[in-house]
Amino acid sequence: MQLEIVDMSEVNPVGPTVPNAVNKDKALREAAEKMEAGFLAEMLKSAGLGKTSSQFGGGAGEDQFSSFLVQEQAMQMVKAGGIGLAEALFESLKEKTNE
Repeated sequence: MQLEIVDMSEVNPVGPTVPNAVNKDKALREAAEKMEAGFLAEMLKSAGLGKTSSQFGGGAGEDQFSSFLVQEQAMQMVKAGGIGLAEALFESLKEKTNE
């Protein structure tokens, strides 16, 4: 059995090295949605969501994980349509990257 030597300079990479427009738009949209979710999470915190009630509080565990709950609620709001901030951010980011 003989081993064949292959010239690796002629081998193309499996995937594209530069993201195509669809992947770029998807990444920009995800970034815009995360930004809107972060904004909404801060607004929900300011409104008092996630604060433990004094009478039936869940203790230290609830205090530790309430921020995760608020963040997830904000992300679900964005997925349900949000307030339109993600779309505005996406269009702005897309315009800036196409210059």
